[in-house]
Amino acid sequence: MLKPRPTLLLIALTYAGFFSLGMPDGLLGVAWPSMRTTFGLPLNALGTLLALFTSGYLLASLCSSWLLNRMNVGVLLALSCLATSISLFGYSIASSWIILIAFGALGGLGAGAIDAGLNTYIANFHTARTSSWLHACYGAATTTGPAMMTAALASGKSWQFSYAVVAAGQLVLALSFGLSHKLWPDSTVSNKPQTTTDKPIAPSRRLWQLPAVWLSVAIFFVYTGIESTAGAWPYSLFTEARGVSSKIAGIGASVYWGCFTGGRIVCGFVANRFSTQRLVRYSIITIIAGTILLWINLTSMLSFLGVALIGLACAPIFPTLIATTPDRISKHFVATVVGLQISAAVLGQSGLPSLVGMLAGKFGLEVLSPTLLFAAFLLWVLSETLFHKTSETKSPGLSQN
Repeated sequence: MLKPRPTLLLIALTYAGFFSLGMPDGLLGVAWPSMRTTFGLPLNALGTLLALFTSGYLLASLCSSWLLNRMNVGVLLALSCLATSISLFGYSIASSWIILIAFGALGGLGAGAIDAGLNTYIANFHTARTSSWLHACYGAATTTGPAMMTAALASGKSWQFSYAVVAAGQLVLALSFGLSHKLWPDSTVSNKPQTTTDKPIAPSRRLWQLPAVWLSVAIFFVYTGIESTAGAWPYSLFTEARGVSSKIAGIGASVYWGCFTGGRIVCGFVANRFSTQRLVRYSIITIIAGTILLWINLTSMLSFLGVALIGLACAPIFPTLIATTPDRISKHFVATVVGLQISAAVLGQSGLPSLVGMLAGKFGLEVLSPTLLFAAFLLWVLSETLFHKTSETKSPGLSQN
């Protein structure tokens, strides 16, 4: 598929959009203790907020193809950023927990549409290099968010202050997307018939008969499960099961996200020099090596090195597979498949960490490493199968030509 040369303005807005996607995620972890105090909530009340946010995220991701058939990506992003801005302003002024979680659902709708819209645009018009740097922006934001909230609380400001600041930024971004909406290509809508023949486009239900589709969905589910689990649980493992001080464990956990973000920046320079298959394969091998180091625990330093390797190896997988979706799926169905992949990623992001939590409650926190190792081997099998099945995806009924 021909990928037109993007303008610098659209690239800048795309990066800003993905940075804005990560900021609220970064704020919540630090804000939660103060938020609980404000509303007098138990520790597990966070699950309710996350459940409603995830529901909105899933709904928006699944509907992204339908939405992109009715508006170009610039309009969709303007409306989505407006929704997230309203949601975050709602967080800052909510007088009750019920009102706040309602705004959480709205925030999920906005974030899901931003995620799916930008990833569809990237898949259709950019390379794996741009995709890597785009997703590095998310990592940078999830690092900036906690620092911003920590600084605000340390200076005596309320947790609501940081949400109001980020909401204002989202509103500026919504205006920027709205004013530039005519610059965004309508051809991002991959589901619109664009064939040069008179053959009808196969119905979307045919997609599930293609191995490349369900394999892609499964890969995104498993991969994001690994990514989020490796980021969420090592701190607890080090402090509660291995006797590492909270300060040292905190540094070790931060190394994961630092390597993750840095890996995506570096990947942007090298992604176009490697085939997707080779890059994903080497990444999974490195995840396996890092997980083994974490499991055998020869020394704390080697365990931290294992966590760092997992973060570094996770970096290229998501952006590379998103950017190369059109290489596996007919261009008419890219938006649909990207939406499905994002939906699977959201489910995986919460599914595997939750499973580890349940297993840890029964068998102890050391269950983290074997669970990650099993998931990594499953990701290996799924990805290798996908690469072998890719040629079958471009069947006559779904041909791009």
